[in-house]
Amino acid sequence: MSTVRAAIYCRVSTHNQDSSNQLAELERIATLRNWKVVATYSDDGISGIKGRDSRPQLDAMLKAAARREFDLLIVWSVCRLGRSTAHLVNTVTDLNSQGVHLYFHQQSLDTTTNTGKLMVSVFGVFAEFERNILSERIKLGVAAARKAGKSLGRPTSINESTKAAISELYKKGMPIRKIARTLHCGVGSCYHTLKSRGLIAA
Repeated sequence: MSTVRAAIYCRVSTHNQDSSNQLAELERIATLRNWKVVATYSDDGISGIKGRDSRPQLDAMLKAAARREFDLLIVWSVCRLGRSTAHLVNTVTDLNSQGVHLYFHQQSLDTTTNTGKLMVSVFGVFAEFERNILSERIKLGVAAARKAGKSLGRPTSINESTKAAISELYKKGMPIRKIARTLHCGVGSCYHTLKSRGLIAA
């Protein structure tokens, strides 16, 4: 039987916290299951609502997965990987496409099992639901803006509906440049909106 190459991903939200406790426990689990830990990744002091472009270790881990450097990713909890369902499912989908399985310790969720595979499918259903709700909100916001006679091009200032859409898309893990393209507004306007709402550092 071939050795399972495992990577560990940890994340804590504030600089006052330390991921060492997570790491120690996950290493213990790996030893018990005869998984060989080949890499560890830790984003410390970074909120889970931030996407891949703002979490350097998450980005590094996904790039390593694309290079097939490990077979299994061990994570303390589902919320450590992503705070929104859509972001979580996007990350899980990326890993699955590379043939990487996942083990979430707190939920005892292992995608090498049939139950684990079913749970990932359920995540996908809820992510689709979230996308549909968001799409409806954006359409309503755009329709309201047009009815009020407001321009939807690349204005120097953007309306509250567009600002709300920018915030929601960012929370779902969409990169800022893609948000700008989707909502037909400037990248600078997106950054300004996210800064004013405390979603990125000023």
